[in-house]
Amino acid sequence: MSLLEPLQAVFQRDWEPVSKAAWAAWLLFYGLFLLHAAFDSDRFLLVDHVNLIVHEAGHLLFGWFGATAGLWGGTLLELLVPLALAVYFAAHRQTTGVVFAAFFLFENFLYISVYMGDARVQALPLITVGDPQGGGHDWFLILSRLGLLQYDTLLARVVRAVGWLGMLATVCWFAWQGRNPTLPDFSASARS
Repeated sequence: MSLLEPLQAVFQRDWEPVSKAAWAAWLLFYGLFLLHAAFDSDRFLLVDHVNLIVHEAGHLLFGWFGATAGLWGGTLLELLVPLALAVYFAAHRQTTGVVFAAFFLFENFLYISVYMGDARVQALPLITVGDPQGGGHDWFLILSRLGLLQYDTLLARVVRAVGWLGMLATVCWFAWQGRNPTLPDFSASARS
């Protein structure tokens, strides 16, 4: 038995069915969220308050592994938390869970892009944990060290585009899953 056989067995199972009512409600939620994200003037969404907490926790957690890991840790944890959730839900074939986690993962790209695009201007208010004197603008420091500071806005636009494409692809996959003719209509069976 190879090491990949259990993994293959997991991914050969069918996705957990979602009722048509739940499918429609989730699609409405994602549609409204996408509209809100598209037309939000300051580009910070309600969910970004959660992202901020996860971001700051990442600095603390990864800071144990050195200054560089601590610097990158905020963004890393922002991406790792929803990615880990998406992997968990995918392994358990939970459709709505994997879609929500993947959508949240790609929404983080929007949040990261705002911070990244602010690297040279540094107009955003900074919130730090730990030593406020030793901190600074993450993306100013990261891009400066990489010699890419002059590309902050270009990189931010690319990251933002990845976020939008990922969110749209996630919602499209969910919509496609819901159109599956084998999708049960739990509302009809509940009435009989």
